[in-house]
Amino acid sequence: MQDNTSISTDKVALVTGAAKRVGAVIVRKLHSEGMNIILHYRSSRNDAQALQAELNEVRENSVVLIQAELLNTDKIAGMIREAVNIWGRLDVVINNASSFYPTPMGTVDEDQWEDIVGSNLKAPFFICQSAAEHLKKTNGCIINIVDIHAERPLKTYPIYSIAKAGITMLTRSMARELGPEIRVNGVAPGAILWPENIDEVTKQRIVSRTALKRRGDPQDVADTIAFLVNGAGYITGQIITVDGGRTLTN
Repeated sequence: MQDNTSISTDKVALVTGAAKRVGAVIVRKLHSEGMNIILHYRSSRNDAQALQAELNEVRENSVVLIQAELLNTDKIAGMIREAVNIWGRLDVVINNASSFYPTPMGTVDEDQWEDIVGSNLKAPFFICQSAAEHLKKTNGCIINIVDIHAERPLKTYPIYSIAKAGITMLTRSMARELGPEIRVNGVAPGAILWPENIDEVTKQRIVSRTALKRRGDPQDVADTIAFLVNGAGYITGQIITVDGGRTLTN
């Protein structure tokens, strides 16, 4: 069992979409640095419970689950109230929840637009708005998960690319709106985890276009977030790209 006594803090982090994949790695990283975690999930209940049990074994009663449908703005306000009531404070919000799937032109319907823009842009805005009053009390911070495709659109994913471009401006706008008490930054991953149904040839082509000639790891994203939370007191309104140099090439 890991001993976190020397790094234990009273800080509380809310991470959305955190039951698995990159979100779960972010949770493990912040937890390892002594933070109490509010782990949001939508439908991945079993994964969320397993991660909660794993981390509560390390530090008792340090991870609490909240289920919420973030496309419903009324649920967002309730989630933030519930989160603050658990430990009486909120220090960090990580907007990680996201919908990601292709929407080729000529096939797009309004439901797809509402889902992808809703999860990637609308929900983070209303989470920021609801959490702001609480984060101001702790001089807290917000970190949005962006994507390199906010600037380099991904073919057949126009709605996703548009939404991520929007969250880039959301990050900068919130930094202006919520400063000086709250810092707001973003992390833009590149080739970290492969989407489903991607073939080996495409994987190799993507890797070959990175300066480091290798795929990244979710831990690279989590480490960057930990830096922005704990070691970047004079950084706000910035997007840190974690892509192995992918955006350096055509």
